[in-house]
Amino acid sequence: MEEEKKEVTGGKNWNLLPSCSKEAGNLDIIFACDGAASVGQVGNQVAINLTNRGISVRMCCTAAVGAGSVAHVNIGKNAKHVIVVNGCANKCASKIMEQRGVKVDHEYTISEMEVKKVPTLDFDKEDVKRIAEKIAEETGLNLNKKSVS
Repeated sequence: MEEEKKEVTGGKNWNLLPSCSKEAGNLDIIFACDGAASVGQVGNQVAINLTNRGISVRMCCTAAVGAGSVAHVNIGKNAKHVIVVNGCANKCASKIMEQRGVKVDHEYTISEMEVKKVPTLDFDKEDVKRIAEKIAEETGLNLNKKSVS
């Protein structure tokens, strides 16, 4: 495994994620907004935070589902649980899942969690930590690490 990791990462000590296409049935899959406003960036960072800290938790590409990638749609359909993190009231990530027939088990919207939508890519890391903790607690995610930035 270590040799394969070195080959894939070019020798870098990167944290490889579980293959969501092969292991979806054992994973809680997170589909998050990555919109061009503060709340979209918070949503994406929350998904990264939970993926990096979780056991059997993996973010997956929301845009690929929206584009109709059969492999990515099937990841959502086969996931143990699907968690959607929307950025704002448009709820694009949830709408994408609905359009593709992916059942959503847990849905969150950053702009409804005391974060104002601002036309910036900047965000408050404390919002990310607070919201990641809330989602982990409410969904029962199994986290193996303390909060990370």
